[in-house]
This record gives sequence, structure tokens and C-alpha cells, in this order.
Amino acid sequence: MSNTKETAIRYLGGESGHRSFFGGTSSKGRTIGLAVFVVGGIVGMALTSSLVVLLIAAGGAGVTMLVTARTHRGTVLQRRAKRSRWRSRKRLGTDVYTPYDDEEWGRLQQLATVGTKPEKAAASRALAQMRANPDGADGMGWLQYAANLPGIAWHAPIGQQPYLSVAFSVSGQLRGMETAQSLMRASAAWGRFLARRASPSSLISDIQPLTRVLPPDSARQQLWVTNRLETESAESPWTAAQRESFYAQTKSYDQVIRRASADAMVQRHYVVVSWPLNQQFTDAAAKFGTGRDAWRALMDDEIRATVRGLTDAREGDVVALTAKQTAALIIHQQNPSMPIDLVRQVEPTQFGLASHDEFSAHVVESFDPTFVHPGESDENAPAVTWWHRTAAIHGENLAVAGRSPLWSLDLLIGRELTFVRTVTFHLHLIPAGQAKAAARADVVRDMAGVVADQEKGRLVSDDSTTRMSAAQRRAADLSAGSHHHGVSWVGYITISAGSRDELAQASRQLEEACSTGLGIDHLDWQDSYQAAASGSTWPIGRGLRADSASFATRFIGRLAGRSEKEAIS
Repeated sequence: MSNTKETAIRYLGGESGHRSFFGGTSSKGRTIGLAVFVVGGIVGMALTSSLVVLLIAAGGAGVTMLVTARTHRGTVLQRRAKRSRWRSRKRLGTDVYTPYDDEEWGRLQQLATVGTKPEKAAASRALAQMRANPDGADGMGWLQYAANLPGIAWHAPIGQQPYLSVAFSVSGQLRGMETAQSLMRASAAWGRFLARRASPSSLISDIQPLTRVLPPDSARQQLWVTNRLETESAESPWTAAQRESFYAQTKSYDQVIRRASADAMVQRHYVVVSWPLNQQFTDAAAKFGTGRDAWRALMDDEIRATVRGLTDAREGDVVALTAKQTAALIIHQQNPSMPIDLVRQVEPTQFGLASHDEFSAHVVESFDPTFVHPGESDENAPAVTWWHRTAAIHGENLAVAGRSPLWSLDLLIGRELTFVRTVTFHLHLIPAGQAKAAARADVVRDMAGVVADQEKGRLVSDDSTTRMSAAQRRAADLSAGSHHHGVSWVGYITISAGSRDELAQASRQLEEACSTGLGIDHLDWQDSYQAAASGSTWPIGRGLRADSASFATRFIGRLAGRSEKEAIS
């Protein structure tokens, strides 16, 4: 094996997170449950000296172990939580999303106040269904959404730190047939891009590469058809028969175009960058002035720097999307019948489409604008229904194996995957110092567990050795002089189909492709809240909650303080 090929291989999988204080990667629910029963049993025995207390504590600990045991369908506790969440959503009416309308909201408010009891109940349920943003983009607004300027989204999701995000369109690192050396240079360039933005002085915290896989855009062919078909004019209005003939010809040409491009899929690539609104950000913005104008000035500087960085990372043609383009992409992901570049009619503050949830699907009901004659109302467009389902890819569900930079290629261009889909990975950048400390602690705890098992004459489990080897690889990658930083990540895949049966078939095809070609042992379907999960594949940086920083990291941050007022940067 050549040196070039060896350096391209990286090992992924085998870990689900950092080790707990007691070692291992047990869930918080299991740790808390066992602690409650153990401590309760000790205290109860000390106070009562009753054998019943000991039996209750032992039984409770056993039940805790059972309900938190991991299986290929998750734990019993997780499945119960999903069912409970789904029942709660159906009871409250939040399984349906209706875009906010001011007049309708006022009417429902009045009806909920003065109506009869059944009317009040129906109005209250309708009010719960009407929201400003869809579940996948809760708390999202815009810091900048002017025309011909980069769209800066402002996020304030419940329970998370507010942040700003900008989506960039890229043409991709590899185009056509490339040599192994080109692949290596592209991989190294992307690594440098991430490393430069993981330093403590960087304002960027998260990066989301996103790929939309969809049928080829037939806009040019449709434009050719439109220019050559006779159109209606005010001087010579059409009869009903002529209008019916026009629609028949349009549909016929559309069928030809669709059949010619059947089973052919293309990729559109994007990179979403997030800036947390923390003290470091506001301190840096103060150098540009006061108020929100200072934020925009700082973000303009950050966006230009990010464009340069992505260009240096060999990402091809890099363009920051406007607010309209970002909203159009989100609308297209909800309704793939809507062309991805149809921006003219998009309102950046209204990007949610009416939808409802099933337990395993996010169902969007909209229309197909490609059948509308120019100048006609969208009311004449045929109705369409799209079914979406989202799954998460976690590190512990990856088979431990060497992977090249092209390991996920089957998800993007797999011939057996003929459905529309979005593939994205969320990367939370961790400074080298914090990542090194966590890796060393994990190695020490894993080695201590293995040594303890060996000294007691017990067989060392595969899980223990796998975790230890993964932690050792992380520690080696972060060695002094490597210029590497840490990262926590999660992947998401959203698949789309035109019916429930097609979605079920696409789900099975995706699971088979992931297990056989990608080494993904288990896809974590985000059932019971699929509408919110859809947002994890939108270009808005949602889907990954970063691990809380250690006490030492927070203490060092406090010592660093704020920059000097007299400093120019």
C-alpha cells in the first residue's frame, strides 16, 4: 500500500461520546437511575434494616438496566418516550403546522373567547397549529435579508444559545475524473479550513456541509417549450378547448422531459456556517460600531473571509446565498416540485409550507408551479403531496473501519437510490486544548477499565477495546505539532417521496445501502417528531447540540477576559 493511500485513510466509529466520571459511555438516564436506587438502598437499609428495602433497590436497579439496554431499535425508555411524545403532540394539535396569517389569527382569537364550547375547543386547537415558523426552524428570523446581499439568519431556538448562520453555495471539490493526488490535496485543504476556524480566537463554532440530491433541473428545456408554444393574449383570448389543449401539450412535453431524465440524479452542494452570539462575538462587533449595524459590519467581514477560506479549500465557485435564495432552498426541500432556483416569488420571512405529521413522516401539501401558465394564479396549479422522513447517523452506529474521503459516496450517487434526498453532517469545532484534555481523560479511563478486567481475570469486552482504540487514535491525531483540532459530529439524511408506500420503500432501500455499502449499522429514525427533524437537513445549522465545555475550559475563558477597548481588533 502506498504512502499516499495510507494517509487518506481515517478511522471513524466506535464511540458515542466522552466517558462519564465512572468510566464507560452509559446514558445519563441509566447513570441517574442506578445512582438513585443504590443511594436509596443504602440509606434505606441504614434507617430501617429491612430486607424489603434492599429487594426494592435491587429490583429497581435491574429494571433500570433493562429499560436502558441498547438494541437495534433503541432502548425501551427511548421507544416509550417516542410514543408519549407522539400522543402529546396529537392531543395538543402540534402535529399540524399552519402558516401564520394575521387575519385568521384574529378571527380564531375572537372565536376562542366568545364562541360556544365546541367552537372554543376547535379554535384553541387551530391556534396551536398556527405558528410563524415550521417546527424545523423554530425561533428563526433574519439579521439581514435585503436583495443582492448575503442572507444572515438569526436563530434563537428554545433551550439553545442564539446564533447567526449563512449558507454558501459551492460547486464542490471534485468534478469529473480526478487523480488520487487531487483527492488528497482536496481533503487536506478542507482539513485546513476546519482547523483554522477551530482555534479559540475564531468566532465560528459550527460548519454544516450539505448536499441536495435531486433530479436534473429541466428549466431550460421547459423554457424552450414555453417559448415555442402559442400563448394567450388579451387581443385573442382562448376558448376552453384551446386552454385544455395547451395544458395537454405542456403535460406531454413535461412527461418527455421527465422520462428522458428518469433515474438521473444531480447534486447541489452547500456549506452552512454558524456564529454563536456570545460575549466574544459582541466584543468583536463593538470594534465596528454600535447596535445591529455593527453586527452586520462584522458579519460582512466574516462572510468575505469564509468565502476566501472555502475557495482556498478547493470548493470551486463559492457564493453566499441571499435570504431569498436560502428561503427558496428550504421551500424546495419541503416541496421538491418547487424548482430550487425559483426565487422571484419567495418571501424570506414566509418559508414554511402547510404540513402535518404522521409518526414516521412529515407530510407537506402544496402545489406544482411548473404547470402554471405565465401570468396565471397559483390556484390553477395541480396539488402535490410530499412525504419526508429523516434519520440520524451517530458515531456509535458506524462500524469501526478505515474510511477514505469518499466513504459516503454511495449516499450521493448510489445507483440504487433513485429518490430525492438531502445528506448533511453537522460539525462542531473544538479547540485543540479542550479536545486533547478530553481524549487523554478517555484514554486513561478506558485503559483503567481494561486493566481492571485483566487483573480480575475477566474477559475484556470488545466494546471496551473498541472505545480505547478510538480514544487512542483521537489522542494521536491531536498530538503536539499536528495542528489538528477536535470535532463533535452527527449526520442526517432526509428522504422524500410522493406517497406513503414510496416512502416506506425508500426507507428500506436507504437502510440496505447504509448497512451494506457504508458500514452504518443502524439509522436512528427521528420518528414522532419528523417535522422538527426535517430542519436538521435545512441550510440553517440545526441538529447538533454541542457538549458543554469542561470547568477548566470555562475557567481559562474567564481568565482570558475581553479584548482591550484600545485594541483595533
